[in-house]
Amino acid sequence: LAEAMDWTRLLFVLFGGLLELCFHVSANRGGSPSFTDEIPFKINWPGDEFTLPTSGALYKDDDFVIMTTTEKETYKCLLPSLSNGDDDDVKEYAGPTPGDLLEPLFKQSSCSYRIESYWTYEVCHGKHVRQYHEEKETGQIKLQEYILGSMTKKTESSTTSGTETAEAEKHEILSIAEVTTCEYEVVVLTHLICAHPKYRFKSSPVNAIFCQALSGSPLQPHSLSQMNREQEQLLKPPFTFCYGKHVHQYHEDKEQGKNMVVVGSWNTEEHLEWAQKNVARSYQLKNDGVQKVKLVSHFYGHGDVCDMTGKPRQVIVKLKCKESESPHAVTVYMLEPQTCQYVLGVESPVICQILDTADEKGLLSVSS
Repeated sequence: LAEAMDWTRLLFVLFGGLLELCFHVSANRGGSPSFTDEIPFKINWPGDEFTLPTSGALYKDDDFVIMTTTEKETYKCLLPSLSNGDDDDVKEYAGPTPGDLLEPLFKQSSCSYRIESYWTYEVCHGKHVRQYHEEKETGQIKLQEYILGSMTKKTESSTTSGTETAEAEKHEILSIAEVTTCEYEVVVLTHLICAHPKYRFKSSPVNAIFCQALSGSPLQPHSLSQMNREQEQLLKPPFTFCYGKHVHQYHEDKEQGKNMVVVGSWNTEEHLEWAQKNVARSYQLKNDGVQKVKLVSHFYGHGDVCDMTGKPRQVIVKLKCKESESPHAVTVYMLEPQTCQYVLGVESPVICQILDTADEKGLLSVSS
């Protein structure tokens, strides 16, 4: 009963308070794990007919909870049976031990350092961990040092060392802490043990909870649909940018509704005149020595007349090549450094190749 209540509480949280708990309805959760907020879940609303995923978490017909909203809408929610396969990966592993994988680090007699405001920490792998501070007084160096731990062939280090996986070859010290009096914990970043399953990076999959409507209820709760529509309106950008055409800004007014303001319009001649006095193209030197266009700026003028200045609005559009793990990521922002004079920034890896076609005036070779 306690395990079933854990999953019921989980669904209550995920539904964002839209549902009321129905303790009188049966829910079968034999052998399920205890509730934890460390496992991410996502509620799907598949309708009457759907196919369960063949990979990832498993689903059983009797693993479900019946939920009812405050508007008396009822749903049967199929819950995933979670299992941790990490232990199986370690048991099946037959490769080198962590000690064997770290052997090159000890053989090369390298040291890692961490410099803090006063102390400097030195970890010479396989030898010692040292804490020291140097000061120069009247031309002489005054050294204050402590050996926090030493490693010999007979004894292990007196420090408690931890090693985390990282794609780095410098074996940097991530952290050092005095966990108890005169006992220290050192965490070192290294790529050497990434081959061992116990130290591999483990992603946290999102586990799906499938909720099907019952008794003529809508596909998903009415309140949830309404909330999603409101969020979509809030997420809509307050401006639009059409390259080579215009920049429009929108304002919501309860009496007049949605108003559009022309922030700037494209004119090639006006941009070329602006580019003679301003930097329209900026470069960045990559690690391989190749020079790439990093930023291109365009001038859009002849916007609507500003009430405060009596002059037309204008905007500088800055197109920036921004590297990202997501190849389709786009960041858009608008600033107003001066009254009715704006800066619109567009940053994305998508436009990197396009920016390389820019001439000295910032004009791009973009096919229609």
